[in-house]
Amino acid sequence: MPLRPELAGTEPYGAPQLDVPVLLNVNENPYAPGTAVVATIADAVRAAASGLNRYPDRDFLGLRSDLAAYLGTESGVRLDAAQLWAANGSNEVMLHVLQAFGGPGRTAVSFAPTYSMYPEYARDTHTRWVVGRRAEDFTLDPDHAREVIAREQPSVVLLASPNNPTGTALPAATVAAVCEAALEVAVPTGPGGEPAPAVVVVDEAYGEFRRAGTPSALGMLARYPNLAVARTMSKAFALAGARVGYLAASRAFVDALRVVRLPYHLSAVTQAVARAALSHADELLAQVEELRAERDATVAWLRSLRHADGRPLEVAESDANFVLFGEFTDRHAVWAGLLERGVLIRETGPDGWLRVSIGTRDEMRAFRDALVEVAGL
Repeated sequence: MPLRPELAGTEPYGAPQLDVPVLLNVNENPYAPGTAVVATIADAVRAAASGLNRYPDRDFLGLRSDLAAYLGTESGVRLDAAQLWAANGSNEVMLHVLQAFGGPGRTAVSFAPTYSMYPEYARDTHTRWVVGRRAEDFTLDPDHAREVIAREQPSVVLLASPNNPTGTALPAATVAAVCEAALEVAVPTGPGGEPAPAVVVVDEAYGEFRRAGTPSALGMLARYPNLAVARTMSKAFALAGARVGYLAASRAFVDALRVVRLPYHLSAVTQAVARAALSHADELLAQVEELRAERDATVAWLRSLRHADGRPLEVAESDANFVLFGEFTDRHAVWAGLLERGVLIRETGPDGWLRVSIGTRDEMRAFRDALVEVAGL
């Protein structure tokens, strides 16, 4: 096949999907929607089905209004529907960003280790990809970020907070420093066009799991017109199977994404499911606090462990619904040993590290028992 040369030999993205008793590898919410939520979704889908001979609402202002209302409650930031955008998962939202603001002759910047899909968005849009580095504790040094942005002159800066795969959240001061640096960039906009600053996207896919006192970047939108904040309904809303992600930004930012989206990209069924779930936000988010508590307990337990040579296990701070831990001389052997015992986690992040999603109490008990047995901790 006449495949693009840069795609030759490339494996498609994807974590293992295996039929094992304990699935803790893709940061899903382990709690299925309750009976009342399922009933509301079913009714909404049934109503949508009666009109499936027609194309869906292209601009889905109803869903965008519901998302704005939810963020106003969750983060205390009041936004208009026109400041919200949605797509089939936050992955598609981020691809829209690179389609609108990246492209040939342009650069996207992030700071590794971070989400492994970011370079694929850049590749698929012919955008040059550059990564700076996070510190050993996975924090981001604002001075380093400013230096990379000034040197590379990107059109897009991607920041995950909480970061995947590390779980690390960014302080507001660091996000502000990146936004200020991005304002100093002069991106060419074509013949006769004035140079524009870079855009900054803070990817808060795990934002609802952040610890008390950890701010959302949503509160900075009014201050920085070049800033956008991405979220998802896959994690906190237990809606991974519905594929709904969204973004909050200025109207001008959102209007740019409307230019590159495919016609009728968000189906009537997807819109109905998302709006039905948002109407049960309190119920669906009730498990978030329990998952936070289980995460913190998992961090504390992992930090109490020692390798055979006496070294403590390294565990990253987490504001997400997962924990990154290591370092192992042979992490694959540990991963495989857990899998043999029916526990699937993720072999990702820096060499020697593993990531476990937070599951139910029974699932986490199975993980702990298997890890002690496999790794001899």
